[in-house]
Amino acid sequence: MTSRTVTLLDVARAAGVSKSTVSDALQGSGRVAEATRDRVRAVAEELGYRPNSAARRLRRASTGAVGLHLPATATRLDYYMNLAFGAVERAQEDGLDMVLLAPSGAAGGRIASRVDGLLVIDPEAGDSAVPGLLDAGVPVVTGERYLGPSAGPSAAVVCDNAASLTALLDHVTERGARRPAVLAPSGSSAWATALRATARSWGLAHGVEVALRTMPFAATPAEAEETTRALLTADPAVDAVICAPDGSAPGVLRAATALGREVGTMGGGGGTGGSNGRGGGTPPEPGTIARPGTPPEPGTIARPGTPPEPGTIARPGPGLLVAACVDGPATRGAEPPVTAVDLRPAAYGRACAELLCDILADRAAPDTVRRHAWSLETRASTGSPG
Repeated sequence: MTSRTVTLLDVARAAGVSKSTVSDALQGSGRVAEATRDRVRAVAEELGYRPNSAARRLRRASTGAVGLHLPATATRLDYYMNLAFGAVERAQEDGLDMVLLAPSGAAGGRIASRVDGLLVIDPEAGDSAVPGLLDAGVPVVTGERYLGPSAGPSAAVVCDNAASLTALLDHVTERGARRPAVLAPSGSSAWATALRATARSWGLAHGVEVALRTMPFAATPAEAEETTRALLTADPAVDAVICAPDGSAPGVLRAATALGREVGTMGGGGGTGGSNGRGGGTPPEPGTIARPGTPPEPGTIARPGTPPEPGTIARPGPGLLVAACVDGPATRGAEPPVTAVDLRPAAYGRACAELLCDILADRAAPDTVRRHAWSLETRASTGSPG
């Protein structure tokens, strides 16, 4: 059946039922026994049957398009661009065009007249456009749950964001961190809310005080650098920084470098710089400083945080582990590469669009919730092999 389009008749023959029974079973209509309905759907999936989109639109007076609503900051974030491409690709497989909606949204009635269904990604409880989208009179799938009041049922594709941050905190602790910090996103999305709550609950469960700071949902590297410098200056005991906003990790690395913190190690790094030049004698005591105005002894070490005298060797500051809640080019291409959670955004977009397509084709209920898997990618920023 792979060389041509699978038809209703093909499914009927394979399932041993009539064409009308197949049609009723797949649409959830007619008087079809549950066992027969399940068998027909299983056969249709096995054969790779896809409903005739044009015919379906004629029957339902459909538009042949679905809408995609992204957060207002999405256009400059790699994560959402990949998610959108995945959603578009999957919708096209069902013969549906994807319409990107303006961040400000529109009246529900106007939207319903232009699309068959809606994808609303990372909806903020404080976004005034979201209630109208959820109440537009068409099927809605949210990428992560909406935490605000909703008039009608909506389906969702969700990640276990609490588990992903827990995995990062466990990882840096296993690598030696004793005072982790989390730079969490502000805002009222399910993702942001889960990360802030998890940072607190993980600390309570492990008897560890997690230094929690908030940044804008789409914080820039410069904002992350400023926040990290302030954090490490005020609390030098912090030995691991986990940053949440997509693309913000390079700012954390810049701040660490500026403050003399060696990323990827928990020690002071470097050693003492070799012998003291006296026939292989013992190295100087840690922190020994050359007397101003006199040539330093070979191997003399400068105290961290002060400019070294000419000829001294600067001791690296305390080590710092760095990780991120969202993987992408900024984490993979950093120096050192940054440990991060791969949320698989293109696959996530596909999953959201697939659920909406399934609802429109009566293959799924309008309040279905599906889960999306993530993975932890460990790299040199936490002392892990790349």
